[in-house]
Amino acid sequence: MNRASYGWSLTLMLCLAVAGCAGGEGKKSEKVRVHRPPKAPPPVPAQVDTPIDPSLQAQARAELKRGAESSAPLVRAHAIEMMRDAAPEEAPTYVVKGLDDKAAVVRFASALAAGELRVRDARDALHRLALEDKDASIRVAARFGLHRLGDTSLSRELEDSARSPDARTRGDTATVLGLLEEPSALNILRPMRYDSDPAVRLQVAEAMWRLGDESAIKPLVAGTVSLYPDDQMTALMALAAPRDRRIIEHLRGTLTTDYEAVNLVAARAMGMLRSDEGYGIALRGAKSTDPRIRLLAARAMGSIGRSDSQDELTILLRDADPNVRLGAACAILQLK
Repeated sequence: MNRASYGWSLTLMLCLAVAGCAGGEGKKSEKVRVHRPPKAPPPVPAQVDTPIDPSLQAQARAELKRGAESSAPLVRAHAIEMMRDAAPEEAPTYVVKGLDDKAAVVRFASALAAGELRVRDARDALHRLALEDKDASIRVAARFGLHRLGDTSLSRELEDSARSPDARTRGDTATVLGLLEEPSALNILRPMRYDSDPAVRLQVAEAMWRLGDESAIKPLVAGTVSLYPDDQMTALMALAAPRDRRIIEHLRGTLTTDYEAVNLVAARAMGMLRSDEGYGIALRGAKSTDPRIRLLAARAMGSIGRSDSQDELTILLRDADPNVRLGAACAILQLK
């Protein structure tokens, strides 16, 4: 994802949004070299109060379930992530099943979801993965899941994985520490600010900001003006994650970069802060010929949450690309 060492982060959709990503890892994306005066984002149409269609919601839930049973590992992982975000009541069955999946990316996504949703039935499988899985990042995610379920017997090993020689393992450790919702995790994270890998440093900053350490804002803001679009997208989502509206002015300035995917992630981040200023960007992205852009447009619409986006999301729910359909399904279930 974010450079070759970034590994599997929470937002698998970014993996799908950056060209060349496969199997949970990506390559360095093309630098943004063109710098022009900022343009105004597309106009935002007035919101129309539209009742939520229960039948459309039912179709969305069905699409998530189909995705979780797909033959494609990334689609299965993506579906579990979407259920975690928008249909948590549907998730436990697929999370527990995903912990035994042959694909590492599915086991990783399932372990994270098991922890975030506190899926009690996942405890035994998480314990097995934490001790036996060959993938160090999956062991990290499983220990996170156990900790969230109240089993802290293996939590101290997160301190060891924070010092792993493998950058992906260190980065994923930082990610789960940020999700623990325990300020004491800052004691592990703060020394990691000086990691040799820039992608890991960005993950550390995100985790620290999630835990309320405002010193992390500066590196995240720097990430939003990185030469690399994937760094920019990661930093934007990280800044928005705590839903702190103090950073909205900075996010507003990223709606009109030279990279459409970045603009859409900025629109999504603005939506997370209860602003629909990026809605016009999302509407435009939904008509793109690039499925990665349509996916990001759907995710932006979901975060913005306008009920009058149902017509556009209905079209995306029938998209030829399964990941776009999942993004639309998630968005439909997030509408207010």
